[in-house]
Amino acid sequence: LRSGRETVGSSTMEDDVSLKFRQQLLLIDENLVAEDVAALKFLCTDLLPFKKLESVESAVDIFQLLMAEEYLNEEDTFLLAELLYRINYHSLLQKLGYTKEKVQECLREKGRVSPYRQMLYELSENITNEMLKDIIFLLQNYLPKRRITLSALELLILLEKQGLLTENNVQMLEEVCMNVSPDLLETVNCYKRAKGEKFRFHSPMLSECVSKLLSILICLSVSIVLHLPNVQIHTGLTKRHLASLFLSLSALSVSASAGEHSATFFLCFLQKMTSYKMDGPHRGFCLIINNVNFGRSLQERRGSCKDAGELERVFTWLGLDVTTYTDLTSQEIKDLMQTWQQLQSHKDRDCFICCILSHGESGAIYGKDEELVSIRMIMSHFTAKQCPQLAEKPKLFFIQACQGKEIQCPVYVEADAQIPPLSSAQQSISPSESIPEEADFLLGMATIDGYVSFRHVEQGAWYIQALCSKLQLLVPRGEDILSILTEVNEDVSRRVDRLGTKKQMPQPAYTLRRKFIFPIPRDPPPS
Repeated sequence: LRSGRETVGSSTMEDDVSLKFRQQLLLIDENLVAEDVAALKFLCTDLLPFKKLESVESAVDIFQLLMAEEYLNEEDTFLLAELLYRINYHSLLQKLGYTKEKVQECLREKGRVSPYRQMLYELSENITNEMLKDIIFLLQNYLPKRRITLSALELLILLEKQGLLTENNVQMLEEVCMNVSPDLLETVNCYKRAKGEKFRFHSPMLSECVSKLLSILICLSVSIVLHLPNVQIHTGLTKRHLASLFLSLSALSVSASAGEHSATFFLCFLQKMTSYKMDGPHRGFCLIINNVNFGRSLQERRGSCKDAGELERVFTWLGLDVTTYTDLTSQEIKDLMQTWQQLQSHKDRDCFICCILSHGESGAIYGKDEELVSIRMIMSHFTAKQCPQLAEKPKLFFIQACQGKEIQCPVYVEADAQIPPLSSAQQSISPSESIPEEADFLLGMATIDGYVSFRHVEQGAWYIQALCSKLQLLVPRGEDILSILTEVNEDVSRRVDRLGTKKQMPQPAYTLRRKFIFPIPRDPPPS
């Protein structure tokens, strides 16, 4: 009798564990949207029967298939944790008893998603809608005759079905990437390097193109070395570097296999010529001015300290020396700009970044004394004439402040707007008018001129939180700052207050001459 009771008790306990496990899976399913389900399906392509995956409509369907194949059970949830990690859903890992760091530690030993599948998924994440249209146009002869709408993942699956794309044959992928966006090639290159292959163009036509481009570059290099005294200003490379480049290109051009082996070299050089130099001994300084408390009529900017902390963590991760100042008057802001303008250490740095969090009006921000400071005046301290140590180097300014009159907001959302009446001298100023009339500046405004910007009193400002999030996501992918700010615009434009009545659109303005690309940090993102 006792044995029977023990059996019943044990069975009940197992049922409870199983029920709790399935409840956790349901909670995870509720947090995933259709795009996430499509990503999970794609990542499971090498693990589950394809015909069964085709009928999947929800995350629960995938969980059922994984359990049926014994990839997932109450005692071993790592594969699901890996899948969530791969699609950057780190917040759901805790429901399985994992953290992002713990998953990273276990991947080498327990990871099941193949490097090939990871590469294809990463590639799909970097393919924009415009790129996808171009790719579909290029591959028209290989796609179904009837017009269908394809996502990047669906297109890759279709190519795999036709045998045009396999783990050991990514030639078509290379040629498409080269035609649409050479930046995408780096993802494929990383995969091939991991497999121990040398990257090469298999297409004779592409090989010939590369050889011709190398010849042109040799001629250009000679001209630059011989005739341009300010060569470093024009290219970011010294004469010595270009002389070395000339020898390298010459060697490649006489090589019998130059067309095959020089592609990566050529693309790296091309990126170097079209991007700001970011490989110096020090990345640069980042100033953060965080005005929270004000004198009389402006409200406390609750939630701003979270923004300042997040900016400090992200820019420190990106290699900058970050200094934060809190609650500065208008005169203190001007004095601070004067101090940093005169700093000789800029000459050893690649760039300069300044973030200002405050209340504001059109073309200006408030000091804690509720006096306005012109954004143009702040930026003009760092022109080539005023700060020659930063000449020809990128200077980035990010402003979290309203650019128009205050509006009534729900209790959970406040506006970074002014309360005192405007002086007659304060007129509407667009972001482009705030930038000094010379090259190498970028001004990222939280909102377009004349409108308020929103800040959650606990979670921080929409713009700053989106900026930090996109920097952490896209810098490791090699994206340039303008592409990142476009994604920030997309993120912020989708946000609304809890009543669904208030929206916001950021606006960057710039005089950058080249791409600004942060070097990829060795450490993982801070959050």
